[in-house]
Amino acid sequence: MNTRIPQSTLDAAAVNRPLRGRVAIAGAATYGCGEAPGMDDMTLLVRAAHAAVADAGLTMQDIDGLATCSVNASMWTMPVIEHLGINPTYVDGTMIGGSSFIAHLLPAIRALEAGQCKAVLVCYGSAQRSATFGRKEGQAARRFLDPQPYEFPYEPVLPVTAYALAAARHMHEFGTTREQLAEVAVAARAWAQLNPEAFMRDPLTIEDVLSARPIASPLSVRDCCLVTDGAGAIVLVRGERARDLPRPPVYVLGNATAIWNRQISCMPDLTTTAAAQSGAQAFAMAGLTAADMDMAQVYDAFTINTLLFLEDLGFCAKGEGGAFVSKGGIAPGGRLAVNTNGGGLSCVHPGMYGIFALIEAVRQLRGEAGQRQLGRHRTAVVHGNGGTLSSQSTAVLGTAEAL
Repeated sequence: MNTRIPQSTLDAAAVNRPLRGRVAIAGAATYGCGEAPGMDDMTLLVRAAHAAVADAGLTMQDIDGLATCSVNASMWTMPVIEHLGINPTYVDGTMIGGSSFIAHLLPAIRALEAGQCKAVLVCYGSAQRSATFGRKEGQAARRFLDPQPYEFPYEPVLPVTAYALAAARHMHEFGTTREQLAEVAVAARAWAQLNPEAFMRDPLTIEDVLSARPIASPLSVRDCCLVTDGAGAIVLVRGERARDLPRPPVYVLGNATAIWNRQISCMPDLTTTAAAQSGAQAFAMAGLTAADMDMAQVYDAFTINTLLFLEDLGFCAKGEGGAFVSKGGIAPGGRLAVNTNGGGLSCVHPGMYGIFALIEAVRQLRGEAGQRQLGRHRTAVVHGNGGTLSSQSTAVLGTAEAL
């Protein structure tokens, strides 16, 4: 065992197993994915929120819990409450990057179980692609608001250079090839071609990825996520209430979050992320393993992410991610269905992607995914990543059959 890897003493099975399946996702919706000219973050969020609440068969006045955050505002919950016209008795503004919305699940479950609230709205919106506030200005502001003293003096082009560093180390240590990284992008595009909501649906080959414009060695532009607009929202209620609502309930069977670092230079090992901890604890809460999952929806901001998370979540051994995805291993018809909407690489990525991974899992588990619908859809693992391989949040979801 790598002694540099942090170890947790939490017995997630003992502590959190009683909450398994007690809460369900009763509504889910997206809005404005791709390009939404003339809309801002709040407009997109509000429209997705109203759509998710309607999907759950509720009204906005039924919502008494809120979980949301933004890249651009530290007190985002307050204007969201204003715009939605709600009076929540439970509010969670935790912001840990793209994994935030998956990390919001367990605290919301505890609030619902305690009777603090009856319906929690988890929501996000971003007009990152259409924003008039320039990317350079945003980066300058984040340098002040999110100081990274061990890296900023060297002027890295974050986040891509951090992920490129992890990719280079994985290639050096395990013999992972450029072609294997490209397989991740090609698989994501193949799924996106089955999804009318996906932003990028043109054919993509391994050669296209390898010959694309270099961004940070070894990654090309096709190894990097999209920059889009978009919003997503889900509604959480207690399981017994969900059974009386219009949509088939999707139960939260497990959830955990782990953070070992902020800066990638402070990672204990560039090839092992805190997903190894969050995944193990989420599966322990659910009483399931990776082998029990019908699909994996993971945060693929860069192609290396998918390899690292498949390894850390237990779908293959450390260092075997490249072989696992080879020959269409995670494409339609492969050994494991991964990012069936096209992921952040080909479907949508408006600054933070985690909520969209949750929504895709919900659609699959409900049997509402259209042409990309999986034949077997009882269980799903959803994994979110924030920062530069920093925050990691894992959720295990299931249908009534999985309870």
